[in-house]
Amino acid sequence: MWASFGYALEGLAYAWRAQPNFRLEVLIGAFALALAAWLGVSPVPILLASMAVLGLELVNTGLEALVDLASPGRHPLAKRAKDAAAAAVLVAALLAFLLGLLVLGPPLWERIVR
Repeated sequence: MWASFGYALEGLAYAWRAQPNFRLEVLIGAFALALAAWLGVSPVPILLASMAVLGLELVNTGLEALVDLASPGRHPLAKRAKDAAAAAVLVAALLAFLLGLLVLGPPLWERIVR
């Protein structure tokens, strides 16, 4: 079990080092959580949405590495696999953004208007 945690931490460290989008998504998630705390809103929906985006980004990173290993040259199916994984991250990010607007928007508007 401890070895499995080590491998997972290696995967996180690799994503942090090699994937600028992962770092950006962590930053955006941290900002949204801080905003939720400042607004006095439950952080649970923001945390769940952020973890979904980050989890899919990690799956996307792993799939890209696997596709590169299996198909070092250009191949239309390799492109489809990579594009579909990237689309999954995009869909999750868009849903997280909409959730952020729904959860954080009204209390933020109240603070701004006051």
